[in-house]
Amino acid sequence: MAEETGMGAELASQERGREEVDPSSEVEEGEIDDEAVVSSPGRRPASEPLQPHPLEHAWTFWFDNPSAKAKQAAWGSSMRPVHTFSTVEDFWSLYNNIHHPSKLTVGVDFYCFKDKIEPKWEDPVCANGGKWTISCARGKADTVWLYTLLAMIGEQFDFGDEICGVVVNVRGKQERIAIWTKNASNEAAQISIGKQWKELLDSKETIGFIFHDDAKKLDRGAKSRYTV
Repeated sequence: MAEETGMGAELASQERGREEVDPSSEVEEGEIDDEAVVSSPGRRPASEPLQPHPLEHAWTFWFDNPSAKAKQAAWGSSMRPVHTFSTVEDFWSLYNNIHHPSKLTVGVDFYCFKDKIEPKWEDPVCANGGKWTISCARGKADTVWLYTLLAMIGEQFDFGDEICGVVVNVRGKQERIAIWTKNASNEAAQISIGKQWKELLDSKETIGFIFHDDAKKLDRGAKSRYTV
């Protein structure tokens, strides 16, 4: 992991010091508990007021289980926002009370996108974008997911304004994590994001960037335009 600075360091500090969640409060496997939000990540003396650490952007978690919907239903019709957060403390409250990728049901898609951006190709901010994708063996994506979230909401990417959000797709044999970006044709920005992502994860794997337009036209036949 690269050295964190600024808000990224604050997020990492709270990650190292956060308390374990009471197992009795866990939700059913594969589900998201919209209401399971605690007031603070740890106990503080009554005389010490909680000083929230605001993030540069507000972010929204989204949940979708497309495999559970009727086949004739439109893509994205089962997608719903879970909760929006805008401080370090709110992030950890949410993260500690939702299942991580290894515990989600096969078929689930779980997103974290900048507030007001819907994780759909049709969203005006996403329409001309694309995505970098890393694949992990089933049950092995939890650390990649967490480190990606911390880097993204902690503004650790040089071209962070290009990032729309991140999604984890839970499938039978693997979990895919993808960073969505705004302007696929901005090659310099996309290459920078891809390289920094690999550095943050200390990954040696070659990853590819696919334009959303190509994915819409060619589906699984879409080829990577950039690789790092």
